[in-house]
Amino acid sequence: MEETMAVTEAARIPQQRGAQLLDSAVRYAEERHWDVFPGTWLEAVEGGQRCSCGELRCPLPGAHAGRPDWANQATGSATAARRMWTKQPTASILLPTGRTFDALEVSESAGFLALARMERMDLPLGPVTCTPDRRMLFFVLPGAALKAPELIRNLGWV
Repeated sequence: MEETMAVTEAARIPQQRGAQLLDSAVRYAEERHWDVFPGTWLEAVEGGQRCSCGELRCPLPGAHAGRPDWANQATGSATAARRMWTKQPTASILLPTGRTFDALEVSESAGFLALARMERMDLPLGPVTCTPDRRMLFFVLPGAALKAPELIRNLGWV
């Protein structure tokens, strides 16, 4: 019988390999063949930080698209990614879904519980990210998200 672990606080998110967002964006395009596009960034304003979008009460400061057509402008070219992040090195990295991967979004607590259970079951763990609003995104093969509800039921996770 498996033990269930309680999640009482947010875990620390490890820093990405590489010191700069530019390095990560180039690596995503070059090594993973993911399309990337620069998003908004944080700007120092009057002793604090504000989103580059200019909205005073931005709900996701420095973590969203700056233009509506960003997904169409995303590139899988490491050279183009390097050029884009050289212009704005602190821009967030946007990854369009539905091309090389889909994303399953869950609450942070459910995500950490799922990761722990998958690890105990010796299942391969793929790329996962946390968002500023305490959500987790599991990157999966395109179309796999449609199979998730049935898989979860079959594993007895509901």
